[in-house]
Amino acid sequence: MTGTDGLVVGEEVPEFSAPLVAPDADREERSLSELLSDGPVLFCFYTADFSPDCIEEWCSFRDFDWFASTSDVQVVGISKSRSWIHQQFIDYLDLQFPLFSDRDLTIAEAFDVRYRVFGLFERSKRSCFLIDEDRTVRYKWVGQHWLDPTRDVPPVTEIFEGVRNELGAPETETFGFDAAMTD
Repeated sequence: MTGTDGLVVGEEVPEFSAPLVAPDADREERSLSELLSDGPVLFCFYTADFSPDCIEEWCSFRDFDWFASTSDVQVVGISKSRSWIHQQFIDYLDLQFPLFSDRDLTIAEAFDVRYRVFGLFERSKRSCFLIDEDRTVRYKWVGQHWLDPTRDVPPVTEIFEGVRNELGAPETETFGFDAAMTD
């Protein structure tokens, strides 16, 4: 197992594939390259479906609205949960984001966010990575909770600003903000 600080901005993400569950209930094996063919992707690692902190996290992504209101960046969740649980989670929270099932944590390993909670249970550290079409990390946020880094909930405003700085401000989309906040 490697460290848990995550890939460095500017580093290339290794190719991977895993089961991806879409909001429309479609489930298929998808590769990183396939996703990136549609543009940059913001990968958001989280612990498990239906844990209270993960419900809070995905509700904040859903409610922030900019994730769903632009085609400039795709948002994809990644956790250890099984595909059928992902589908229930998507339906329960009315999410518009696909979720990767990373049962063996190989994707977490590829992003250098695989770790053991209290030295016992393997998980992915809560984190977000913006990846461009060349598989390069352009932005990252990694939880740093002193006891359990799965407890940190990503600050959506900070992530919005990070993605916006990397991809540029949208020409007409406000991502749920009024015009004064996006100027």
